[in-house]
Amino acid sequence: MNYAKAFRVELGGRVELSKIDADYKGDHEDKSSAQRELEEYSRRLGDLQYLMYAENKRSLLIVLQAMDAGGKDGTIRHVLAAMNPQGCEVHGFKAPSVEELAQDYLWRIHKAAPRKGHVTVFNRSHYEDVLAVRVHSLVPKEVWSERYDEINAFEKELGNNGTHIIKFYLHIDKDEQLARFKERIDDPTTQWKISESDYAEREYWDEYQRAYEDAISKCNTNTAPWYIIPANHKWFRNLAISQILVESLESFKMSMPAPTVDIKEIRRKYHKAAEEDTSKIEK
Repeated sequence: MNYAKAFRVELGGRVELSKIDADYKGDHEDKSSAQRELEEYSRRLGDLQYLMYAENKRSLLIVLQAMDAGGKDGTIRHVLAAMNPQGCEVHGFKAPSVEELAQDYLWRIHKAAPRKGHVTVFNRSHYEDVLAVRVHSLVPKEVWSERYDEINAFEKELGNNGTHIIKFYLHIDKDEQLARFKERIDDPTTQWKISESDYAEREYWDEYQRAYEDAISKCNTNTAPWYIIPANHKWFRNLAISQILVESLESFKMSMPAPTVDIKEIRRKYHKAAEEDTSKIEK
Protein backbone atom coordinates (compact mmCIF):
# COMPACT_ATOMS: atom_id res chain seq x y z
CA MET A 1 0.00 0.00 0.00
CA ASN A 2 1.26 3.48 -0.82
CA TYR A 3 0.83 5.41 2.42
CA ALA A 4 2.01 8.69 0.88
CA LYS A 5 -0.97 8.68 -1.46
CA ALA A 6 -3.37 7.33 1.17
CA PHE A 7 -2.57 9.83 3.91
CA ARG A 8 -1.46 12.99 2.12
CA VAL A 9 -3.98 15.76 2.55
CA GLU A 10 -5.50 16.84 -0.75
CA LEU A 11 -4.49 20.30 -1.86
CA GLY A 12 -7.34 22.74 -1.38
CA GLY A 13 -9.33 20.14 0.54
CA ARG A 14 -11.05 20.60 3.86
CA VAL A 15 -9.88 18.28 6.64
CA GLU A 16 -12.47 16.63 8.91
CA LEU A 17 -10.63 14.61 11.53
CA SER A 18 -13.80 12.97 12.84
CA LYS A 19 -14.12 11.16 9.50
CA ILE A 20 -10.60 9.68 9.65
CA ASP A 21 -10.22 6.33 11.39
CA ALA A 22 -7.39 6.63 13.92
CA ASP A 23 -7.54 2.86 14.43
CA TYR A 24 -6.71 2.05 10.79
CA LYS A 25 -3.85 -0.42 10.26
CA GLY A 26 -3.89 -1.17 6.56
CA ASP A 27 -3.42 -4.73 5.37
CA HIS A 28 -1.61 -5.85 8.52
CA GLU A 29 -3.16 -7.67 11.43
CA ASP A 30 -0.54 -6.74 14.00
CA LYS A 31 3.04 -5.59 14.49
CA SER A 32 4.53 -9.02 13.83
CA SER A 33 3.09 -9.11 10.32
CA ALA A 34 4.65 -5.70 9.59
CA GLN A 35 8.02 -6.35 11.24
CA ARG A 36 9.90 -7.24 8.07
CA GLU A 37 8.70 -4.07 6.33
CA LEU A 38 9.59 -1.97 9.37
CA GLU A 39 13.13 -3.34 9.39
CA GLU A 40 13.59 -2.81 5.66
CA TYR A 41 12.37 0.79 5.76
CA SER A 42 14.60 1.45 8.75
CA ARG A 43 17.63 0.17 6.84
CA ARG A 44 16.77 2.26 3.79
CA LEU A 45 16.24 5.36 5.92
CA GLY A 46 19.74 4.97 7.31
CA ASP A 47 21.25 4.63 3.83
CA LEU A 48 19.33 7.59 2.42
CA GLN A 49 20.15 9.86 5.34
CA TYR A 50 23.84 9.01 4.93
CA LEU A 51 23.58 9.83 1.23
CA MET A 52 21.95 13.20 1.93
CA TYR A 53 24.62 13.99 4.53
CA ALA A 54 27.39 13.14 2.07
CA GLU A 55 25.81 15.02 -0.84
CA ASN A 56 25.30 18.12 1.35
CA LYS A 57 22.99 19.86 -1.12
CA ARG A 58 19.66 19.88 0.71
CA SER A 59 18.06 19.30 4.10
CA LEU A 60 14.94 17.65 5.46
CA LEU A 61 12.59 19.09 8.07
CA ILE A 62 10.12 16.68 9.66
CA VAL A 63 7.31 18.37 11.59
CA LEU A 64 5.41 16.28 14.14
CA GLN A 65 2.15 17.50 15.62
CA ALA A 66 -0.37 15.58 17.72
CA MET A 67 -2.64 15.77 20.70
CA ASP A 68 -0.99 14.95 24.04
CA ALA A 69 0.20 11.31 24.08
CA GLY A 70 -0.18 11.19 20.30
CA GLY A 71 3.22 9.52 19.85
CA LYS A 72 5.64 12.26 18.87
CA ASP A 73 8.43 10.97 21.13
CA GLY A 74 7.93 7.39 19.99
CA THR A 75 8.03 8.44 16.35
CA ILE A 76 11.26 10.34 16.92
CA ARG A 77 12.88 7.33 18.60
CA HIS A 78 11.87 5.08 15.72
CA VAL A 79 12.85 7.42 12.89
CA LEU A 80 16.15 8.61 14.33
CA ALA A 81 17.18 5.12 15.47
CA ALA A 82 17.91 4.39 11.82
CA MET A 83 20.01 7.50 11.27
CA ASN A 84 23.49 8.67 12.13
CA PRO A 85 23.17 11.18 15.02
CA GLN A 86 25.92 13.27 13.41
CA GLY A 87 23.45 14.41 10.75
CA CYS A 88 20.26 14.66 12.83
CA GLU A 89 18.77 17.08 15.33
CA VAL A 90 15.56 17.21 17.34
CA HIS A 91 13.99 20.43 18.56
CA GLY A 92 11.08 20.54 20.98
CA PHE A 93 9.02 23.71 21.20
CA LYS A 94 7.26 24.27 24.49
CA ALA A 95 6.20 27.56 26.07
CA PRO A 96 8.49 30.31 24.70
CA SER A 97 11.19 31.80 26.91
CA VAL A 98 11.40 35.47 27.86
CA GLU A 99 13.95 36.01 25.08
CA GLU A 100 11.73 34.24 22.54
CA LEU A 101 8.67 36.23 23.57
CA ALA A 102 10.61 39.41 22.79
CA GLN A 103 10.88 38.32 19.12
CA ASP A 104 8.33 37.45 16.47
CA TYR A 105 6.85 33.96 16.93
CA LEU A 106 8.79 32.47 14.00
CA TRP A 107 12.18 33.65 15.27
CA ARG A 108 12.90 30.62 17.42
CA ILE A 109 11.64 28.31 14.68
CA HIS A 110 13.85 29.75 11.97
CA LYS A 111 16.91 29.39 14.20
CA ALA A 112 16.25 25.66 14.47
CA ALA A 113 15.78 24.99 10.73
CA PRO A 114 18.14 22.29 9.41
CA ARG A 115 21.38 23.10 7.65
CA LYS A 116 22.31 21.41 4.40
CA GLY A 117 22.89 17.69 4.65
CA HIS A 118 20.94 17.40 7.88
CA VAL A 119 17.62 16.02 9.05
CA THR A 120 15.80 18.00 11.73
CA VAL A 121 12.68 16.86 13.57
CA PHE A 122 10.37 19.38 15.22
CA ASN A 123 8.52 17.98 18.22
CA ARG A 124 5.70 20.51 18.09
CA SER A 125 6.48 23.55 15.99
CA HIS A 126 5.37 26.94 14.71
CA TYR A 127 1.87 25.46 14.46
CA GLU A 128 1.45 25.85 18.21
CA ASP A 129 0.89 29.53 17.42
CA VAL A 130 -2.36 28.68 15.63
CA LEU A 131 -3.27 25.80 17.97
CA ALA A 132 -2.74 26.30 21.71
CA VAL A 133 -2.58 30.05 21.21
CA ARG A 134 -5.96 29.94 19.48
CA VAL A 135 -7.66 27.47 21.83
CA HIS A 136 -6.65 29.39 24.94
CA SER A 137 -7.11 32.86 23.42
CA LEU A 138 -3.53 33.87 24.18
CA VAL A 139 -3.68 36.43 21.38
CA PRO A 140 -6.71 37.98 19.63
CA LYS A 141 -8.27 36.20 16.67
CA GLU A 142 -7.23 38.99 14.33
CA VAL A 143 -3.61 38.12 15.25
CA TRP A 144 -3.57 34.32 15.04
CA SER A 145 -5.81 34.26 11.95
CA GLU A 146 -3.11 36.11 10.00
CA ARG A 147 -0.53 33.51 10.86
CA TYR A 148 -1.65 30.88 8.35
CA ASP A 149 -0.40 33.03 5.47
CA GLU A 150 2.76 33.89 7.41
CA ILE A 151 3.48 30.22 8.02
CA ASN A 152 2.96 29.39 4.35
CA ALA A 153 5.37 32.16 3.37
CA PHE A 154 7.93 30.97 5.94
CA GLU A 155 7.77 27.38 4.72
CA LYS A 156 8.04 28.51 1.11
CA GLU A 157 11.18 30.46 2.00
CA LEU A 158 12.72 27.35 3.56
CA GLY A 159 11.78 25.33 0.49
CA ASN A 160 13.31 27.88 -1.85
CA ASN A 161 16.57 27.49 0.05
CA GLY A 162 16.78 23.71 -0.26
CA THR A 163 14.85 22.49 2.78
CA HIS A 164 12.30 19.79 2.06
CA ILE A 165 9.43 19.86 4.56
CA ILE A 166 7.22 16.93 5.50
CA LYS A 167 4.53 17.44 8.14
CA PHE A 168 2.81 14.66 10.04
CA TYR A 169 -0.29 14.90 12.20
CA LEU A 170 -0.41 11.79 14.40
CA HIS A 171 -4.11 11.08 14.67
CA ILE A 172 -5.33 9.31 17.81
CA ASP A 173 -8.85 9.31 19.20
CA LYS A 174 -9.93 10.52 22.61
CA ASP A 175 -10.30 7.04 24.10
CA GLU A 176 -6.79 6.07 22.99
CA GLN A 177 -5.38 9.21 24.58
CA LEU A 178 -6.99 8.34 27.91
CA ALA A 179 -5.68 4.76 27.68
CA ARG A 180 -2.15 6.08 27.09
CA PHE A 181 -2.42 8.42 30.05
CA LYS A 182 -3.34 5.42 32.20
CA GLU A 183 -0.36 3.47 30.86
CA ARG A 184 1.90 6.33 31.88
CA ILE A 185 0.45 6.44 35.38
CA ASP A 186 0.83 2.68 35.81
CA ASP A 187 4.44 2.62 34.56
CA PRO A 188 7.02 4.06 37.01
CA THR A 189 9.33 4.87 34.09
CA THR A 190 6.76 7.18 32.46
CA GLN A 191 4.98 8.69 35.46
CA TRP A 192 7.20 11.75 35.17
CA LYS A 193 5.53 12.58 31.86
CA ILE A 194 2.05 12.97 33.35
CA SER A 195 0.62 16.19 34.75
CA GLU A 196 -2.82 17.36 35.75
CA SER A 197 -2.78 19.77 32.83
CA ASP A 198 -2.80 16.77 30.48
CA TYR A 199 -6.22 15.84 31.80
CA ALA A 200 -7.39 19.44 31.96
CA GLU A 201 -6.56 19.90 28.27
CA ARG A 202 -8.93 17.05 27.39
CA GLU A 203 -11.79 19.46 28.08
CA TYR A 204 -10.66 21.35 24.98
CA TRP A 205 -10.49 18.31 22.72
CA ASP A 206 -13.11 19.55 20.25
CA GLU A 207 -11.58 23.01 20.12
CA TYR A 208 -8.16 21.52 19.39
CA GLN A 209 -9.62 19.32 16.68
CA ARG A 210 -11.13 22.35 14.95
CA ALA A 211 -7.87 24.25 15.30
CA TYR A 212 -5.95 21.35 13.76
CA GLU A 213 -8.44 21.06 10.93
CA ASP A 214 -7.96 24.72 10.06
CA ALA A 215 -4.17 24.63 10.40
CA ILE A 216 -3.81 21.53 8.23
CA SER A 217 -6.31 22.71 5.62
CA LYS A 218 -4.89 26.23 5.32
CA CYS A 219 -1.19 25.35 5.47
CA ASN A 220 -1.09 22.37 3.13
CA THR A 221 1.06 23.10 0.09
CA ASN A 222 3.26 21.31 -2.43
CA THR A 223 6.24 22.85 -0.67
CA ALA A 224 5.20 21.59 2.75
CA PRO A 225 2.51 18.88 2.54
CA TRP A 226 0.59 17.48 5.47
CA TYR A 227 0.05 13.77 6.09
CA ILE A 228 -2.56 12.59 8.59
CA ILE A 229 -1.31 9.32 10.05
CA PRO A 230 -3.70 6.94 11.86
CA ALA A 231 -1.76 6.53 15.10
CA ASN A 232 -3.79 4.45 17.55
CA HIS A 233 -1.44 1.57 16.65
CA LYS A 234 2.10 2.72 17.30
CA TRP A 235 3.69 0.13 15.01
CA PHE A 236 1.46 1.16 12.11
CA ARG A 237 2.27 4.82 12.71
CA ASN A 238 5.98 3.97 12.46
CA LEU A 239 5.46 1.86 9.35
CA ALA A 240 3.51 4.54 7.49
CA ILE A 241 5.87 7.37 8.39
CA SER A 242 8.96 5.33 7.52
CA GLN A 243 7.56 4.46 4.10
CA ILE A 244 6.63 8.07 3.38
CA LEU A 245 10.08 9.32 4.40
CA VAL A 246 11.85 6.68 2.31
CA GLU A 247 9.73 7.51 -0.72
CA SER A 248 10.36 11.24 -0.24
CA LEU A 249 14.12 10.86 0.15
CA GLU A 250 14.35 8.59 -2.88
CA SER A 251 12.50 11.20 -4.94
CA PHE A 252 15.40 13.64 -4.40
CA LYS A 253 17.53 11.55 -6.82
CA MET A 254 20.61 12.02 -4.68
CA SER A 255 24.08 10.80 -5.58
CA MET A 256 27.41 10.45 -3.84
CA PRO A 257 29.67 13.48 -4.36
CA ALA A 258 32.81 13.13 -6.39
CA PRO A 259 36.03 12.73 -4.35
CA THR A 260 37.98 15.93 -3.73
CA VAL A 261 41.36 14.20 -4.11
CA ASP A 262 43.05 12.06 -6.75
CA ILE A 263 42.03 8.57 -5.63
CA LYS A 264 44.37 6.82 -8.05
CA GLU A 265 47.33 8.84 -6.84
CA ILE A 266 46.53 8.20 -3.17
CA ARG A 267 46.10 4.49 -3.84
CA ARG A 268 49.40 4.41 -5.73
CA LYS A 269 51.27 6.46 -3.18
CA TYR A 270 50.09 4.85 0.04
CA HIS A 271 48.21 1.61 -0.50
CA LYS A 272 50.35 0.02 -3.19
CA ALA A 273 53.44 0.32 -1.01
CA ALA A 274 51.55 -1.15 1.94
CA GLU A 275 50.32 -4.05 -0.19
CA GLU A 276 53.89 -4.76 -1.35
CA ASP A 277 55.15 -4.77 2.24
CA THR A 278 52.38 -7.16 3.25
CA SER A 279 53.24 -9.44 0.34
CA LYS A 280 56.89 -9.59 1.43
CA ILE A 281 55.88 -10.50 4.98
CA GLU A 282 53.64 -13.29 3.78
CA LYS A 283 56.47 -14.75 1.70
